[in-house]
Parts: sequence; structure tokens; C-alpha cells
Amino acid sequence: MTTDIRTKIDKLAALQKTLENGDFLLTWKQDEPTLRSVLLGAQILEDMVKSNVSTRVFDTGLGLSIFRDKSTRTRYAFRSGCNLLGLMTEELDESTSQIAHGETVRETATMIGFLSEVIGIRDDMFLGEGHAYMKEVSASLDESFKDQALGHRPAVVNLQCDLDHPTQSMADLAHLAQHFGGLDNLRGKKIAMTWAYSPSYGKPLSVPQAIVSLMTRFGMHVTLAHPEGYELVDEPLEAARRFAKESGGSFRQASSMKEAFDGADIVYPKSWAPMSVMHERTRLIRARETAKLGELEKQALANNAKFKSWEATEELMKGTKGGKALYMHCLPADVTDVSCKEGEVAKSVFERYRLDTYREAGHKPFVIASMILHTRFGKPWDVLKGLVDANKPRRPR
Repeated sequence: MTTDIRTKIDKLAALQKTLENGDFLLTWKQDEPTLRSVLLGAQILEDMVKSNVSTRVFDTGLGLSIFRDKSTRTRYAFRSGCNLLGLMTEELDESTSQIAHGETVRETATMIGFLSEVIGIRDDMFLGEGHAYMKEVSASLDESFKDQALGHRPAVVNLQCDLDHPTQSMADLAHLAQHFGGLDNLRGKKIAMTWAYSPSYGKPLSVPQAIVSLMTRFGMHVTLAHPEGYELVDEPLEAARRFAKESGGSFRQASSMKEAFDGADIVYPKSWAPMSVMHERTRLIRARETAKLGELEKQALANNAKFKSWEATEELMKGTKGGKALYMHCLPADVTDVSCKEGEVAKSVFERYRLDTYREAGHKPFVIASMILHTRFGKPWDVLKGLVDANKPRRPR
């Protein structure tokens, strides 16, 4: 295993990619070698853990997170990824901080930047605002570091915003690379990213946007399907079209789940809300018109209910390549007759792939740790080589 790890570190060094003193916000703003480098770094870290080699590179330092939405996987993946590298973790509760008293973003960013190595932010529920907030935090850190109010410049990592979910999509990519025997083996594979029915009304758009804009980078044939009214934001769709052309893959849109599933190697049925609903939800919350939120939810759920047939069923799975397409989901999935009466996926389909979805999620702590390594060190490959050379056990042998 150690020989294999060293070979991968040599490949990482050959890429010569780093994001030192930068951020990881949107995958489509990164070049392909950087994405490959982050993914390979995650694989190396995962191999090191399996080989019981310590990955601790920090003696002190903080990984600070801000979650403006509920989270299980991403919250604990961030903590695990930070801890893997030796960082302590803390989560900022805005309701108990001075933010509740009107503290500005630029002030908050600096205060939480003291001795922090990375700030992970999840702000996905307010369309048009999440990514903008992350950029404001980033700019504030730049200013404070430039004027020496901060001794060093912490990295900002996007743990999900209104546009993209890079830690999820990169973990999905790692899962696909492992399943199909390598990243380059994904070329020519067909993936169906489809809307699916959910008895919940406010799911973000960022996962489907992340998938179509990332998988097209690697020569995959990506089909996006959704009912009328559930369109996605233009920016990631434009990126998907551009990347498909550059990579030799393709990007197309379909009007039915069946059309998208036909011949697919991978299916990713996932619910999301209409843009109009997310914009109105944001407006009502910002205007403190909370009484109207109930009516918006009622209307949105009634609209969702028109498309209950958009469910990943056994019948639809039969139409995939060999009837055995890989099912993927960012979790938690709305599973029919398990978590809800009617949902995104049939119980039998989900159960067959349930442990696969756990493995899919299991790559996320390593992806996050790799993002941190790439943003904190000029030569992450040398850092990893030093750890392998030291061969310090992660736990007693």
C-alpha cells in the first residue's frame, strides 16, 4: 500500500497545482488539473488512513464552520476532515454571536479568522445570496490580511451555496472513479441527473447544478431532466455546455425521467425547488413575512404533487444500461414507504444501493481535507511525502 501511495504522490507532484492562500468556492472556476489534484489528494489521504499512517500536519489551528442550513453529512465531514489534519473545530452559532446585534460580515470574518486555517460555509437556502456571502467573507479576509489585522489568511471552503456544492460533487466524482476503475474511465459514461418527487418544498438547486457542471469536465454524457418550472440557474448550465464541448462529452436536457434513464450508466434522481419558489422564499424571510411562508409551502407542495410519477422505480431502472445503472444520491433520500409515503426512489431500488450511497458519502471528509491541504500549502505533495516518510501511526499498531 505504501508503494502505491508514493506513486500517487509522484503523480500529484507532476500536476504542480496548489491553491495556497486561496479559496475553493466553485468547481467551474477551477481548471481541470486542479480538480484532478484535489481528487488525487483525497485518494492519497484515504489510502494513508487505511494504511494507519498519520495525516496530522497541524499542531494547532482551527477549522471554523458556519452552517445556515441543517446538515448531517457535510457538517461532520468538515469536522472529520479538519481533525484528520490535526485542526480543532468550532461552529459559529450566529444566533448567539454579535451577528445577532448587527455585526458586519467584514468584522465577523476577521474575528473568526484569528488562528483559523479554514472557514467552511454552508449557505444554500437563499438563492442569489449564498455564493455572494462567501465572496464577501473572502474579500474581508483579504483586506484584514493585507493590512496585517490577521497574521495569516484563512481559506474559505464552500460547504454548499446556492450555486454549487463542490464537496459533494467532488465526493461523487471520487465515488465514480472508484466504481469504474479510474477517473479517465468515466469518459463516454452516461449519467442522468433528474428531478424527483419529494413531499418537501424547499430543497436547494446546488446539487444538480454541481453535478452537471462537474461531470461534463471528464468526457461524460450528461442528461438533465426535470418537469417544466424546475429549471436551474444559467451559470452552471452554461459551464456544463462549455465543458462538454471541450471534453468531448455531451450535455442535453430531457423532459422525462424515462428518457434520461434510458441506457444510463449512472442515475442521480434528486428533488429540488423551482427557482421562483426559492426567490420568493428568500424575499419573504428577508422581509420577515413569516406568515406567508406557510402559504408558499402549500402552493409549492401542491405543484410538486403534480409530478409524483417522477420516482426512480424498478421499472425505470430496467431501462438503464444492462438494467444495472449505479444509483447515486447526496442523502438523505426521500424513500417511498420508508421516510415518506411517496418519494424520490422506490424502497427496493434504494435498499439495493443503500451501502453504495454510504460509500459515496464516505469520500467527503477526504475531499474536504484535500481542499484544505491545497489551500494551505504551496506544495501539498511534499507535505504528504513527509508524512509517509515519517510513517507515524495514526493509532497504535
